[in-house]
Amino acid sequence: MEPQRLELTRLYARFAFGPRPGEFSQSLKDGFTASAKKILSQPQVVALDSLATPNFPDLGARPSQANAAASKAFTAALKAQSDELTLWWLDCMAHTENPLLERMTWFWHGHWATSIDKVNFALPMFNQNQTLRANALGNFRTMAHAMFNDGALQIWLDGNDNVKGAPNENLSREFMELFTLGVNNYSEEDVKALARAFTGYQVVRSTGVVTFNSKRHDLDPIRLFGSSVPLNGDAATDLVVSRPENVTFISQRLWYRFISSSSQLDTKFGIEAAFANRDIASAVSALVFNGALSVPQHTVVRQPVEWFIAVCRAFSLQPSKLTPKTMVMNYLQKMAQVPFLPPNVGGWPTDEAWLSSASAQFRIAFAAALAKQIDFNPLASVPSEKRIVYIRDLLGVYEFSTRTFTALTNAKDDLQQFFVLAVCSPEFVVIA
Repeated sequence: MEPQRLELTRLYARFAFGPRPGEFSQSLKDGFTASAKKILSQPQVVALDSLATPNFPDLGARPSQANAAASKAFTAALKAQSDELTLWWLDCMAHTENPLLERMTWFWHGHWATSIDKVNFALPMFNQNQTLRANALGNFRTMAHAMFNDGALQIWLDGNDNVKGAPNENLSREFMELFTLGVNNYSEEDVKALARAFTGYQVVRSTGVVTFNSKRHDLDPIRLFGSSVPLNGDAATDLVVSRPENVTFISQRLWYRFISSSSQLDTKFGIEAAFANRDIASAVSALVFNGALSVPQHTVVRQPVEWFIAVCRAFSLQPSKLTPKTMVMNYLQKMAQVPFLPPNVGGWPTDEAWLSSASAQFRIAFAAALAKQIDFNPLASVPSEKRIVYIRDLLGVYEFSTRTFTALTNAKDDLQQFFVLAVCSPEFVVIA
């Protein structure tokens, strides 16, 4: 086995969705350090010039049920915008020149999990997606402020219902438990206090525009984490993110999603130290360079979207161009993971949750459907006895088991079957 192949496999799979043709082979020559620096040093904001930025007109309020035709048209417009938004982001993931930025945007979407199922409108969700991308590798303090003022998140967690005299605690509780501090790092009194600080913010549902209404805001002093002064949302956010628990919690979340969900974060890897100033890029660099990727036990299962995008990147597929138009959405729904549709505010599960027999069957069916639309000429031009080595490097697989190697050997002249076996193999689905 080539030196550093394990680390390179994990680098591409976890921080870049997967290699594009030729990238993994070149990285084997360049070495891990040079390859990692290349991925981590790309500009933090990249224009996706090859993809038109979608335009989502404000659809306004839903028409009265008395106007059946208008109501039906409105519902159809909501769905059309939602589908366009989802396919656009999948295209971004598959075609970006800066996969780390898109991968981190995907991570933060699962962290600040917000569902269009409740928000309803594509425009607020698109705006949130842009906010996540703009802050994905920046400073978490800045991100927390931006997300508190995000219309989709406010709608998702009932910010509109949070008013002086009758505070709604949904946003304040999740803001601390799931987004910034973690379980048991705050009290019920803190939840109540933060809810009071978060009063007065209103959202236009169809656009996600957030405004502050001082008449609905609690202006009395609020005791939060030892401070007893009048607080608004931004001042309270500062207090929360300044807590030392924020460093530990976000470091643990990064570790859990990128390194291991079964082993505890070890301080020797320096993730918390790197995140001390709330610098996300520094924490990600520590994840990559401080040795965690070298530990054999640190396996991770590709989530359905990550698996699909890895296939798209390896075989130059554009999700929105696949036919029929409904295929991608239908299969991702069957596999229980569609962008902008997390199951709850906690986001999607990890690892073993994606290894059920049902998931495997849907993955195979999806791969078989994709195989009918792939240009296999590059694979066909490779001598049959070298195809296993070729696809192993194309996909960035660490090593095929004897069982998978035998299956691929028997199918090497049936390119569609060869493809399905490779992308559905345990060695591709489970990252080393």
